[in-house]
Amino acid sequence: MEWEEVARAKTAAIEVLLHNIKGPFHGLPRTAAWGYPEPYTRDLMISVLGIAVSGNEVLVGAIRNTLEVLARNQSERGHIPSFVHDPENRGASDTTPLFILAVGVFRNCSNEPLFLEDAVQRAMTWMEYQSPSDDVLVAQQPTSDWRDEQWVMGYGLYVNTLVYSYLRMLGYHARARRLSQAMKHFTITDGCVPVHHHEGMAVLKKPYYALWSYKMYSSERFDLLGNSLAVLSGLASPNRATNLLEWMERVCHEMREKGELGVGLPPNLFPYIVPGDTDWLPRYADFNLPGDYHNGGIWPFVSALHIAALVAAGKQRLATEKLWELTQLVKGSRDEELAYGFNEWYKAQDGKPMGQDWQTWSAALYLYAATCVERKETPFFSR
Repeated sequence: MEWEEVARAKTAAIEVLLHNIKGPFHGLPRTAAWGYPEPYTRDLMISVLGIAVSGNEVLVGAIRNTLEVLARNQSERGHIPSFVHDPENRGASDTTPLFILAVGVFRNCSNEPLFLEDAVQRAMTWMEYQSPSDDVLVAQQPTSDWRDEQWVMGYGLYVNTLVYSYLRMLGYHARARRLSQAMKHFTITDGCVPVHHHEGMAVLKKPYYALWSYKMYSSERFDLLGNSLAVLSGLASPNRATNLLEWMERVCHEMREKGELGVGLPPNLFPYIVPGDTDWLPRYADFNLPGDYHNGGIWPFVSALHIAALVAAGKQRLATEKLWELTQLVKGSRDEELAYGFNEWYKAQDGKPMGQDWQTWSAALYLYAATCVERKETPFFSR
């Protein structure tokens, strides 16, 4: 590992974040330097992890303001809007849990244990009402989380790992244990719902969690973001975390041998959804081809959390190798004049940058991944 090159990439990431700190919508941060001037809530909330470890007071101050604006724009029932500045733009399943998580991170780095407590309690009440069976598992509508071109129905892994993470972070350990126990139930695959048996998210004879599950339906495609958060947060036991990460490396190696993967980082979803699969949708032909976007694209912010998960699982050597791969990847840009693109997403088969350059969460989560590898720990998460 050439740590000087990592240091240069970290400096470039800070430059991106400072450039994006103020946009045209009430002076709130941009989601990307040129392509996305709007302050997307989910992007900015997950970026708090990287901004908090950056130590940059200007960036931390901007996040404080962003959180306070979100609290003012919270709905009457506690929901957090999809755009920071627009209280009428609602419907996302991940903005509210991300807001709670981000406040937890900010409290930690600012030493303000009751920061936005009223807003947090209202948001947690909203999340309780998202549980159809009134336990702890929350459900969602298709395309309502970060995957706006991906159907995730019912109990989605990613959103529930966010819930588990904020419950642990804010000290609600009994509720976190209830959620963990519910998720450890197996998905139902025999076509009927057994009496007194709640569906879960564990996959029979495989070490990872299902992409989503609801009654007798589920998807056993591998969700890199959700499973990385399961490891990072401690939801996955140490043994499951080790088996999950090692299984993923083996499968990605096989994908490279088949020509399905051309970079040293795993896709955000695999196996890819291809025409003829039962979960293939007509829109995917235009927006979500195999190896593209949410159907297996390489997203730097997701790769960064995968690296953090490797550190959490004690796989320091592999985490270092993946950080080096990510350092090379984020140089790629659609604007050839940029030394570092920190692009939104890259095509899995060849690593070509396909999204917007200077994406806020790509830069911020790179900082978090690098910090995890350097410190050999995962700030804000305890296992």
